[in-house]
Amino acid sequence: MNILGISCFYHDSAAALLRDGELVAAAHEERFSRKRHDAGIPVRATRYCLEEAGLSMEDVDHVVFYDKPLIKFERILTTYLATFPRSLPSFTKAIPIWLKEKLLVPKALERAFDWHGDVLFAEHHQSHAASAFLASPYEEAAILTLDGVGEWATTTQGVGRGNHFELTDEIRFPHSLGLLYSAFTYYLGFKVNSAEYKVMGAAPYGEPRHVDTIFEHLVDLREDGSFKMDMRYFAYDYGLTMTNKRFEKLFGQPRREPESEMETFHWDMAASVQKVTEEIVLRIVRNLHARTGLKNLCMAGGVALNCVANGRIVREGPFENLWVQPAAGDAGGALGAALFAHHCVMDQPRKFAMEHAFWGPSYGDDAIRRFLDDRGAVYTQLAPDQLAGETARLLADQAVVGWFQGRLEWGPRSLGSRSILADARNEENWKRVNLKIKFRESFRPFAPAVLAEKASDWFEIDRESPYMLLVCQVRPDRKVPAVTHVDGSARLQTVSREQHPVFHELLERFDERTGCPVLINTSFNVRGEPIVCTPEDAYLCFMRTQMDVLVLGNHVLHKKDQPELVEDFDWRERYELD
Repeated sequence: MNILGISCFYHDSAAALLRDGELVAAAHEERFSRKRHDAGIPVRATRYCLEEAGLSMEDVDHVVFYDKPLIKFERILTTYLATFPRSLPSFTKAIPIWLKEKLLVPKALERAFDWHGDVLFAEHHQSHAASAFLASPYEEAAILTLDGVGEWATTTQGVGRGNHFELTDEIRFPHSLGLLYSAFTYYLGFKVNSAEYKVMGAAPYGEPRHVDTIFEHLVDLREDGSFKMDMRYFAYDYGLTMTNKRFEKLFGQPRREPESEMETFHWDMAASVQKVTEEIVLRIVRNLHARTGLKNLCMAGGVALNCVANGRIVREGPFENLWVQPAAGDAGGALGAALFAHHCVMDQPRKFAMEHAFWGPSYGDDAIRRFLDDRGAVYTQLAPDQLAGETARLLADQAVVGWFQGRLEWGPRSLGSRSILADARNEENWKRVNLKIKFRESFRPFAPAVLAEKASDWFEIDRESPYMLLVCQVRPDRKVPAVTHVDGSARLQTVSREQHPVFHELLERFDERTGCPVLINTSFNVRGEPIVCTPEDAYLCFMRTQMDVLVLGNHVLHKKDQPELVEDFDWRERYELD
């Protein structure tokens, strides 16, 4: 049985394909379209998934959409009516789009894929929950999903056993932890639904001075973790902005202008909303554990990408084990929808657990060599047993390396297939990679990739973190300043031989050469650009930035040897800053 899961129309569209309950391929549309957070129908991602499986649409038994548009439309209409006439500008902008495409999912998919069968629908948080529990290694677990909003739910809790799960509790719109965080993202001058991670990265630079104000005026938090928000301070339920003048009056300052200088007040606001988010999540988690008595917790939804909160769950929460879907946001709903249909609707047994996140396309050495020759690139092709040693030497000599190996990552993090790598011992690499290669704010932290077997020697962690979804402290006696945040923490990726043998070997060779099993690992892209997918994407990113070396499969390119890249347009204008 072949099941195609689809997410689109709102944020980060994606496709995922199951064959007899096993995941074959999954990909974000943005990686192919080169449009950041592409929300369109994932035509290219679907085409890739089918090609990877050797199938056509005629071979697909079921197409499953990741939420229920009619119920979501009901919520939108109800909200607009309740907030009329303030909602009129937003209403006139949103409703034509809904009537033209978002309500007509079966027709849209029929046109896009030439699909003439029925389209099945899962609820939004059912898709999130399925992507968490049914892809996890656990036979039994508590489930927590948190995001902005699905149809009506913004937070759900439940229990999964075997091939089924039940969601028993929910918090409903407009009360939303995800939208609270997005409101502060907007107030701090960052892009909503795109740059929330910047707020998390900014938080350690400030003090949480406004936590009491938030709890006194904006959020009524109860002992069981449920909460209500005072909507007099917010505009997202009726307007085209997240906050209003009352919000600005409460904190005494207007919204920060995007790209303007961050001041002490802004750092403190970031620290405050981060602290509030952690406290709410921890209270929910403790109550969920008290009610279920289970030892395993599975999470998904955009808030589950808050790796600082996840780190506190691991250290302070009562659950023994935590598993977070690596594509925790809307894209992961494509996988969740397919899993929900296969197991919960069709009652098929589970035989798949997500043991890695590498589900996108790969490119062999023949394809890479043809591309490089067509480009007139200058390269050296190494034997496979030479690649890791030579790359480790270049990194130890302080080269910044674009690293392109194997299948593309699923989820928002580069995990060693499409990565920019540098020596974590050199503090100068922090600013160098941020400003001259990524073209992004200098405060943004980098993640360390570390050999899994040596992680606890360098970081205060007692488990693997393969998807870069946990923050922990760097051990005081270890010096990796380029990946150590101002509060001594790091967003950690542990690399095992089983999950990524090529990347693991590189870390081994670097450790042998330097005595350090840690590298900077940041996504292979520039600000506003999706993670690179193809050899051409990687080559262009390499040539447009101050990266020193590009490693494409077994091919090594040095910037100084390459012919000048001539383009008749400003490539920066193609990427929207986020």
